Amino acid sequence: MKNTQKGVGLVEVLVALVLLSIAVLGFVALQIRAMGASAEAGMNVQASNIARDLAERMRVNRGGLAGYVDNSETDNCATSFCDATKMANYDFRQVKTRATNLGMSINVLNCQGSTLVRKCIYVAWEGTTATNGTGSPNCTNGTAYVPNAKCIIMEVYNYGS
Repeated sequence: MKNTQKGVGLVEVLVALVLLSIAVLGFVALQIRAMGASAEAGMNVQASNIARDLAERMRVNRGGLAGYVDNSETDNCATSFCDATKMANYDFRQVKTRATNLGMSINVLNCQGSTLVRKCIYVAWEGTTATNGTGSPNCTNGTAYVPNAKCIIMEVYNYGS
């Protein structure tokens, strides 16, 4: 019996190409997932920095704690003297502008699930709102995050302490 086949057959080449393409597709899917996770981590760090900035401003200005809300006042406390409430409004506007420039929303709300009156800073992005409600697009539902919410919460202070 004489063996006349020499080299690799076309079927073997096709099978090898199919296996290689499956491996490459798996790697591409993994790379896309890693890039998404990296972007999400970056947004989480930015949101933490924004919340920390506002929290530090609130700790410095204890007399204006009730003034850390979104309103239409336009006092510029960088160039003129402001009382504690106006300074709180100014601080909130500055931090909100920074958050908005990064595609985020910010809010100061009562923390949920506590008998004490505690304030929490909510920072949200990618369609999630910095609010407490019963479902999407809210950040939280009571004391729990809404599933798939893109937000963080930072507890700031207790009233009267």
